[in-house]
Amino acid sequence: MDFLTQLRWSPYVVGVGIGILGCLSFLLLKKPLGTSTSFAKTSGMLEKLIRGPDVALKAYYQKYPLKIDWQWMFVFGIFLGSLASSLLSKDFELLWVPSLWASTLSESPWLRVGFAFIGGIVLGFGARWGGGCTSGHGISGTQQLALSSWIFTILFFISGIITAHLMLSLLGG
Repeated sequence: MDFLTQLRWSPYVVGVGIGILGCLSFLLLKKPLGTSTSFAKTSGMLEKLIRGPDVALKAYYQKYPLKIDWQWMFVFGIFLGSLASSLLSKDFELLWVPSLWASTLSESPWLRVGFAFIGGIVLGFGARWGGGCTSGHGISGTQQLALSSWIFTILFFISGIITAHLMLSLLGG
């Protein structure tokens, strides 16, 4: 059980683990792994608290009902697993600005929050527009040999590299 306290795990071992998890998801649940729908549902649940039950009548929520399901619990489990891993490895820190961000871009917490907010909005629109998120396409879609998922995954990595270079050049990193 010493591997649970390591700061970094082998990407090969983790990759095999994710592959097995994806296969088990198809085998046991008859569903692909993915997370973006649960974020949209959470947004709807929060909106329902503010605006009332009429939110559930929207066309999107007719297709994806506002409930806590296996996918929502999967996202919650990702959060809990990450927290447990950081606590077990004694690497847990509450930081507004991680050292790598501060050394390459800025020490401003507002700039960090701003980039995270804008990135989250762009990612959310992209996930809904693309019919899935990075885990949905990059893991489950590629496991099914879906051409659209392979194209998405390749373009996701390319756009991430381009975005990182643009951020570094624009902010003087």
